[in-house]
Amino acid sequence: MANLRAGGPGTRRRDRALTVAGAVAAAALVWVVGEPLLGHDLVVEQPGQEPRDLGVDAFVAFSLVSSFLGWALLAVLERTASRAGAIWTAVALAVLALSFFPLIGVEATGGSKAVLALSHLAVGGVLIPGFRRTISREGR
Repeated sequence: MANLRAGGPGTRRRDRALTVAGAVAAAALVWVVGEPLLGHDLVVEQPGQEPRDLGVDAFVAFSLVSSFLGWALLAVLERTASRAGAIWTAVALAVLALSFFPLIGVEATGGSKAVLALSHLAVGGVLIPGFRRTISREGR
């Protein structure tokens, strides 16, 4: 496997941007498999709100926001913490675990909840190792 840490800031930025693109693609792929292919109508309803049909745009937006927040946190930690990689990884894993709690409070079919959970796992499964590979040795 290629050593992604070998490059400078430009390489790190490019690799992180590719990781973001991978996370977005993973989320979109989960939606494509879940709704059009398997036929799960991804409608969720929260107490006191109208039901929402989650389209691919919602999956893309979720993955983009998550990706850029993760990238921003990593960049801040790299400038301020001696063990940025370890801290970022712990926070990222905690956020991934906490991201499942809202699924408990929404009304949706079991299939829809499974697709939503898989989207969280897909995005985290791309972002966490992808961003980890870009951390310099000094920040580990």
